[in-house]
Amino acid sequence: MSKEIYAIHPPWLRVTHWLYVVAVVILVMSGWRIYDASPFFPFFIPKEITLGGWLGGALQWHFAAMWLLAVNGLIYLFFNIFSGRLWHKFFPLSLRAIVADLLDALKGKLSHADLSHYNALQRAAYLFAIADIIVIVLSGLVLWKSVQFPILRELLGGYEAARRVHFIGMSALVAFVGVHVAMVALVPRTLIAMIRGH
Repeated sequence: MSKEIYAIHPPWLRVTHWLYVVAVVILVMSGWRIYDASPFFPFFIPKEITLGGWLGGALQWHFAAMWLLAVNGLIYLFFNIFSGRLWHKFFPLSLRAIVADLLDALKGKLSHADLSHYNALQRAAYLFAIADIIVIVLSGLVLWKSVQFPILRELLGGYEAARRVHFIGMSALVAFVGVHVAMVALVPRTLIAMIRGH
């Protein structure tokens, strides 16, 4: 008897996931080049891992990928919310469950038998990533159109503070991606599921 194949990830999720990958890589690498043009921390990002070649080129890459991230993000949120997937996949979530799963993960005992079910750590991480991207987009709006978004600019503590929020948000996203890729390396079936859907 053949085993029934069911979709773990619907097509819209897989498409938006991979578009996120493209957008985030471009945004991070071009953002690093933009940062290097006017650093506010005592370090530079090696130019070999930046994109754009110079400030103008980096800004063009950044703005292009910004639109990809924004449109893709709206599509992702729309389908997640209106399909009910957001509530079904990410909730309920409790601190106790997160701590328990974290302890299991540190012991190497966190189960990944059912890829259709997110454990509490995954739920927390994905919700963090969504919130972080929203912060990055909002702070990015201030950097892009500071005059047009004065209230948002002031809520973020001014233009220079928004730069730092944007950079720290990006750094947090890079950390998330690093952990995410490491987890995929440990459980390669998750990559196959994100490509094929099952």
